[in-house]
Amino acid sequence: MLNIRKVVVSNRLTLKFADMLKIVTGLVFILHGLVHILYFGQSAHFFELKEGFKWPKNSWAFSHIFSKKAVRIIACNFCILSALGFVAGGIALFAENTNWYDLIIGSAVFSSILFILFWDGQFDHFDNKGGIGVLINAAIFVLLVFMHWPVINF
Repeated sequence: MLNIRKVVVSNRLTLKFADMLKIVTGLVFILHGLVHILYFGQSAHFFELKEGFKWPKNSWAFSHIFSKKAVRIIACNFCILSALGFVAGGIALFAENTNWYDLIIGSAVFSSILFILFWDGQFDHFDNKGGIGVLINAAIFVLLVFMHWPVINF
């Protein structure tokens, strides 16, 4: 169970530890979702995250089936869906809607599948190809599903 200690922020505002945990966790989910917008920008050629960065053009799953433009369009749409899921989950957590849990788990799984399918199959510069995101998604999944953390009661 959570410790329900109170933290005095000012003489008028008092937050419980559970409230602070909810705020921090929601912000982490929203920020993680916004990172997907960076990969959307990379896919749409709005900007280049890093010079010579080829994601998602050389996808091991799609580059042999679809044209490079089609691969980019699919990646753009999937990145937006992942971002929306994480942002909606974070907002649902702030709004004390119990659907936050399902939104975040679904988004973490979908995002991991996204980055694995659009990966180029090479381990060099794996961190630039969504590898860190997949690890973060795995941590979110394990914490929520197997460790039942954080315990946030509404």
